Amino acid sequence: MKKRGEILLISCYELGHQPVGIAMPLGFLARAGYLPDAVDLSVDKLDPEKVARARFVGISVPMHTALRIGARVLERVREMNPSCHVAFFGLYASLNEAYLLKNGADSVIGGEYEGPLLALIDRLAAGRADSSDAIDGVSRGEERQAPLRAHLSFAVPDRETLPSLAKYAHLEENGVRRTAGSVEASRGCRHLCRHCPIPPVYEGRFFLVPYETVLADIRNLVRLGTTHITFGDPDFLNGPNHSLRIVRAMREAFPEITFDFTAKVEHLLKHRALIPEFAALGCRFIISAVESLNDTVLHHLAKNHTRADVLEALKIVREAGIALRPSLVPFTPWTTLDDIIALFDFVEKEGLIDHLDPVQYTIRLLIPPGSLFLKEPSMAPHLGPLVQETFTYQWTHPDPRMDRLQKEMSRVVEAGTEEDPMVVFYRLKALAVAAKEGRSPRKIDVAVDPNRPKPPRLTEPWFCCAEPTENQFAVLDDSEKIL
Repeated sequence: MKKRGEILLISCYELGHQPVGIAMPLGFLARAGYLPDAVDLSVDKLDPEKVARARFVGISVPMHTALRIGARVLERVREMNPSCHVAFFGLYASLNEAYLLKNGADSVIGGEYEGPLLALIDRLAAGRADSSDAIDGVSRGEERQAPLRAHLSFAVPDRETLPSLAKYAHLEENGVRRTAGSVEASRGCRHLCRHCPIPPVYEGRFFLVPYETVLADIRNLVRLGTTHITFGDPDFLNGPNHSLRIVRAMREAFPEITFDFTAKVEHLLKHRALIPEFAALGCRFIISAVESLNDTVLHHLAKNHTRADVLEALKIVREAGIALRPSLVPFTPWTTLDDIIALFDFVEKEGLIDHLDPVQYTIRLLIPPGSLFLKEPSMAPHLGPLVQETFTYQWTHPDPRMDRLQKEMSRVVEAGTEEDPMVVFYRLKALAVAAKEGRSPRKIDVAVDPNRPKPPRLTEPWFCCAEPTENQFAVLDDSEKIL
């Protein structure tokens, strides 16, 4: 399997970034002397010729949308190349290993997957595909392995095999778009938020990617044209000293590079003294999982912050000159119509309309296999069966108006992807108010200034916990994909 193309890694979706989920494995395989090929279905179509000549196909599924697409990819791969070995890897692989192994996958790898993936390929290359010896972290058939929660080594991600950075999300700031790249400084997370897919796999553990590896990846991205770096860690402040060391070194080597990162509200409060330095080092915005402004909902989600904490975090970040971009889970079994309207009022009052992509207002709580919510008594009255084709457990809101509203809002957002976010915001708010008052929504005419100052943002608006759109599934169609 040392010939080019005998190993094919497929990325299904990584929030509009050049996919770290296959860049790191590509680096591992190249270091071991393999010549893998790669396809990223967020920007390319599935190539039948690449699939047909592969002896091993690895499908990366780091998030829900990727898994939904990946399940369809599995069907196509089996049609094009029935004899190849197909392995799923990534966060959502281990959560759904029973289904994947039953429906055509040969192997499933979760947790820290690069080492097990390489070990599996080494075995296949040696002609030992039928060996009964277990590989730590690799589940096959009836033989199930727990996901690895330790990482012994890291390779510098291989970016050369991937599509050009020009095809991915850009930083948009002051009317100018700049090339962006994504790196990881850590894996896993210390925290156990109930709605998050990370705790069932990592169980509160997290691992630092070595300083030298992260900087080498950044250098390669800069060489390829990056002028903005997204740190894609679940929480960049899980290891604040490690993170600061990296961005200080990045600033010294590349003074023009800007960056963004994700951090919990509680970490923004705990490490408030560091935020001004992050701003001085080039941080343009911070994504934070606010999720809700209702303290009861936040308690059910085990977020470990309150509405008052959100206001304090917003103040801390603003005073440092950084934009806060909240992420939300507005639709949960405990959210009311009043909560939804209050959320719109809060966003409007705090001047945050342009800080949130409209899809954020439509996110409905996902409960994947393995979710901590499956053992949570507060969820039991609302929980239904597992809907395997969507990889989530059904749940029903006690107020039927909420489920209808979520579907209506989702349709508006998907139809309005080319519209000004402020127009979509007021359209969504009108839907919520109409649902509360039991009437049809009134037509909204919003006069907006398209040239108004807007906070920095990435040009990919979708979100890891959003359901995929038909356009995202279209990469598997026979028709030509328009980029």
